[in-house]
Formats: sequence, structure tokens, C-alpha cells
Amino acid sequence: MEKWMSALADCQVCPRGCGADRTKGETGFCGAPELPKLALVSRHDWEEPPISGTKGSGTVFFSHCNLGCVFCQNFPISQEGFGQEVSIARLTEIFLEQQERGFHNVNLVSAAQFIPQTAKALEQAKEKGLSIPIVYNSNGYESIAGLRLLDGLVDVYLPDFKYWDNALGEAYSNAPHYRETAAAAILEMRRQTGNDVLDENGLMKKGLILRHLVLPGHYRDSFQVLDWIKDALGTETFVSLMSQYTPMHRAREYKNLSRRLTTFEYDKVVAHFFEIGLKNGFMQKRSAATSEYTPVFDLSGVSGAEGFIKREEN
Repeated sequence: MEKWMSALADCQVCPRGCGADRTKGETGFCGAPELPKLALVSRHDWEEPPISGTKGSGTVFFSHCNLGCVFCQNFPISQEGFGQEVSIARLTEIFLEQQERGFHNVNLVSAAQFIPQTAKALEQAKEKGLSIPIVYNSNGYESIAGLRLLDGLVDVYLPDFKYWDNALGEAYSNAPHYRETAAAAILEMRRQTGNDVLDENGLMKKGLILRHLVLPGHYRDSFQVLDWIKDALGTETFVSLMSQYTPMHRAREYKNLSRRLTTFEYDKVVAHFFEIGLKNGFMQKRSAATSEYTPVFDLSGVSGAEGFIKREEN
């Protein structure tokens, strides 16, 4: 059995450690199968400037998720599981194709449930000439063991730190101990990348950008997230403060989440960012709070001439 397959026989890839034998068709909380499953391979121009730059980021959207966010804008793929399974060989090809298209990086969006498979494909792609930075775009709910499979393969980590109050993590994302889990994961990401490295054009070649989506009714929770960033990672940490919250999926079932963020709430968080001495921030305009920026998941870029579900090629 391949090493990546053996890691799935008693799945401990994410913090839930559910123990599902995915090699025999069992699924855990995330619902992910054995082979990697993708919903879209595309260009993304709306990531943070050091990621998207002028040529775009080469996004690879993975299906399924180890969270259950009630406000998820990508719920058709994260919770409903839309997507297409591909072989490791095909995933390797996709990474190389994104490089050939001239993007600044390969951007792995929500790959936590497929870390062993992704690590194998990255190893193979690098052997075949993949040289642009690899961005790991994460919800922050990661295990240290899972992240260590990516050590030396990922150049830039782009994690969320969604909540400080664990009660919010459980209520809104079905994520026990979100704060401690995300904090430990982010420190491991920083350990792996070391100091941030940007090129002469301001593109990140190595490092960490930490994202935080400000939620309506919870701007004081955002204060605590920022306080932790300052204390644990330092004032030079790149932080992306997002105002793009839009009520989607099941959000309207929750009073605080049934409306958009106010300018007052967002401005209070931005003011706190500067008051505590953080220096490197990316802020969003209110116009970002729209569903228009949600990708259309139509399997574009996923299929290839060959490589689908061919286990013998893995």
C-alpha cells in the first residue's frame, strides 16, 4: 500500500481524528473519499496582493471540508460534496498545468481532508519541474500531524483564524476547541515557513498571511484574535481583515449572522489593529460583501486527457 493510502486507513489527517478507513470507502465528518476530489481549477485575482499579484493565483478548489460553517459561501462543494475524484497522477498534472498558465503560484484551497494525497502529488510535480510557490489556503482547523506532511512542500500558508470564543466555533462551524486548534496550527505554519520573504514586486515567496473574517455582532471576538496575533506572532505579521461577510447557506437561521457587517463594526476592528501596534494589514472595501466574488464551481480545469481514477498510475 502506498504511504499516502496507509495514512487514510485510520484517518487522523485533521483534528477530528475520526479513524475512518477511507481506503475501504468509509467517510468521517468531512465526507471525503480516498482519492482527491476537485470542484474547480482556475485563476483567482482577488486574493491578497502578495498572492494574486498581476498574473493571478492558480487556484485548485478541493471538495468537502472538516468544518460545517453555517455561513459558508462555498457550501455546494464544502458540505454538499460537489466535485470530481481524480488520481494522484492527474492532480500532479494539474499543479504543473497551473504553472504553465503563468500564474504566480499554485493555490490549494481547502485541501486539509486530502493532505496525504496532495503531498504525494506535490512531490511528484516538483520532481517534474514545479517551481512556483505553493500556497496552502486553510480554514485553520488543522492537525499538527497533518501539517507536518506538508513540511518542505508548502511555501506560503494562508490560514483563517475564525474565532476566539470556542462557543462560536461550535455553534457556527461545529468545530470543538477551534481556538486552541487553530492557534497551534498557525504556530506550526510559521515554524515551517520561517520569516516572510517577498520579491521585488511584493509577491510572497515564503511566509504566512493570516486571515480573519469579521462577523456581524462579534467584533469584540475579533479584538481577541488580533491580540493573540500580536502576542504570539509579532507586530510584523501579515494580517488580512476581511469585511466580505454575506449571509449565505444557513446563516439566516442565526440572529447575529442574518445581516451584513456594519461599517461601524468593521472600523472598530481596524482601529484595534492599529491601536495594539500591528503593522502589516490588508483591509477590504465594503463592496467586497457580495456573493458576486464566489466562484462558479463547474469542474473547469479538472478533467484531462488521462489520469482519472487510475489507481495503477499512483
